[in-house]
Amino acid sequence: MKLFPSLEKRYTKERQSALDAQRLAHEISQGPIVFQVSRLMIKFGILQLLLDAENGLTLDEVVEKTKLSRYAAQCLLESSLTIGTVLYKNERFVCSKAGWFLLNDRAIRVDVDFNHDVNYLGFYHLEEALLNGKPEGLKVFGNWPTIYEGLSSLPEQVQKSWFGFDHFYSDESFNEALQIVFEHQPQTLLDVGGNTGRWALRCVDYHPEVKVTIMDLPQQLVLMKEQTAKEKGADRIFGHGVNLLDKAAPFPTGFNAIWMSQFLDCFSEEEVTSILTRAAASMDENSLLYIMETFWDRQRFETAAYCLTQISLYFTALANGNSKMYHSDDMIRCVNAAGLTVAEIHDGLGQGHSILVCKKITN
Repeated sequence: MKLFPSLEKRYTKERQSALDAQRLAHEISQGPIVFQVSRLMIKFGILQLLLDAENGLTLDEVVEKTKLSRYAAQCLLESSLTIGTVLYKNERFVCSKAGWFLLNDRAIRVDVDFNHDVNYLGFYHLEEALLNGKPEGLKVFGNWPTIYEGLSSLPEQVQKSWFGFDHFYSDESFNEALQIVFEHQPQTLLDVGGNTGRWALRCVDYHPEVKVTIMDLPQQLVLMKEQTAKEKGADRIFGHGVNLLDKAAPFPTGFNAIWMSQFLDCFSEEEVTSILTRAAASMDENSLLYIMETFWDRQRFETAAYCLTQISLYFTALANGNSKMYHSDDMIRCVNAAGLTVAEIHDGLGQGHSILVCKKITN
């Protein structure tokens, strides 16, 4: 298993003292509590109040400003003090550097909402999901085989956090991705798993002639049409409804480019190979297939790899039970098994995305 240098340095030898390792083990054991306390410090506005106050606030001042009970405020502040998101100086609580990041790092705020609204209850069933190969945690919301069939029926706040997470990580990469895809001036583009059509809208805005067909579940295409109907270029966006888990479902032909963004991580390796094999069958020698994913092994910063391998288990517990954030070697193996070859790799897009540019293997 190959790793980028920054990850290899971190993951190949012990770097902690015994006391640091013990502290980490305790942080893990208290993790659910740490998460909820920190989320409420944001929600109740306590961290922001501490950050805005030049010299911090006393407990009584926090109570007065938040209208929380003294008991509630004291419990949250004492817990946060030992977590490390607040400090205590001169009888006053102040926001720490970690607290500042909780408030101001957009990725962290998106992850907090996603983990609370989408993942938290379902992760109680992670053990079952790992043993059964099914998204056993999804039953907290409904009885669908995967989250994708039930996405349009999830509670409003859950949908909001799900799409907020999905859009944040993909949208951050689109500007660079558009330059890569349209370097070859495709006139027709197949957007596989196009979701609500955000990439398609960016494409028709970027290129005045390109026509984009979104290939997705029929119920997802209903949402897509609602989202794109009144937008510029919507007359050049089309839908092609299909269940991509149906191994007999072919890809439509005649496209210069095929785009898959944050899509293949929704499937097992066997399913990925099946999807890519059908994509390859629809391509000619001039077609290009673009796979954009956050491969955990190709991250410049170790913190990104940490976040990706943790959030990866959302796919296990809630999404489908058998997919993940992939190591790039595993994805490339599927690409090759499908009769394709990786011609180029572009790393470092947006929030740690990579693009594999694939061509059909011809004899």
